Amino acid sequence: MSRTNREIHLAKRPDGPPALDDFKLVEAPLPEIADGQVLIQQLYMSVDPAMRPRLANGYELGQAMSGGALGRIVQSKTPAFAEGELVRNPLGFREYAVSEARGLQKLEPEPGVPLTAYMSVLGGTGFTAYGGLLEIGKLKAGEQAFVSTAAGAVGSVAAQIAKIKGCYVIGSTGSDEKAAWLRDEAGLDAVINYKTTPIRQGLKAAAPKGVDVYFDNVGGEHLDAALANMNSLGRVAVCGMISGYNNAGARTPVYNLSNIIYGRINLRGFVATDFMHLRPQFESDMREWLRTGKIKWRETVLDGIAEAPHAMVGLMQGENIGKMLVKLAD
Repeated sequence: MSRTNREIHLAKRPDGPPALDDFKLVEAPLPEIADGQVLIQQLYMSVDPAMRPRLANGYELGQAMSGGALGRIVQSKTPAFAEGELVRNPLGFREYAVSEARGLQKLEPEPGVPLTAYMSVLGGTGFTAYGGLLEIGKLKAGEQAFVSTAAGAVGSVAAQIAKIKGCYVIGSTGSDEKAAWLRDEAGLDAVINYKTTPIRQGLKAAAPKGVDVYFDNVGGEHLDAALANMNSLGRVAVCGMISGYNNAGARTPVYNLSNIIYGRINLRGFVATDFMHLRPQFESDMREWLRTGKIKWRETVLDGIAEAPHAMVGLMQGENIGKMLVKLAD
């Protein structure tokens, strides 16, 4: 086992979109563990849009960043975990991490299921899509659904769940390659490339029966377009606001808010802990959908801790299809 540990530190706070020189790769001694602790060798780490606001006012400068990860216990001084066990943990952006037993979730992978699935479709990503669409959006069979960033990690799962539930599904994305995947493999009914077609114009054409449920990952012009096309008693489940994450305070203008009144629209933000009671049903449903091929999933995996800043910058530029991951070890 290596006696050094490489970490990604936030070197300076981004002014606008994050850049590579906002981050620094730092080499440090491998940490020692005390009684009650474990040493984790990280295998994969997640890079997510929700990390962007933390670059502005969450992560400490000159300190290792954090994020969702999947790792292997290589040393243990607690009876709660044995060496060799796999654990989900919040200590990404480093090759090794020391942790108390609290906050770790043991993972027992199923044969034939790639480990990366537990960080995407079978992990928090899939669960966020599932609960956001069904619990917060109250999606019903036969409705008209619109999902923004539909080729992203959460959006791609939400859009396909809406199809499984018998809905007409519209997705937006930012490239012809992603649009083709959404149409040809994910099976969406209509796809808008918002970089070649203005989103309000594109959504009006793609949604002749209006929109009953909008799963919002973007905010801004996308939310404006959705509000202009929402049916009465429509629901907006606000998962993210990526169009504003590079702006101070994550601000982004929305002009059609009065439609909430006249359309009696329910607009609600959420986080996954709002519906933890759905976790067992989610895992049962998602395993069945994966087994039967009803859910297609993609991931973008960069190799090595040094690539983590590239993953963050690329994510904010829309370079990923599906989940953005960094592989840290075999």
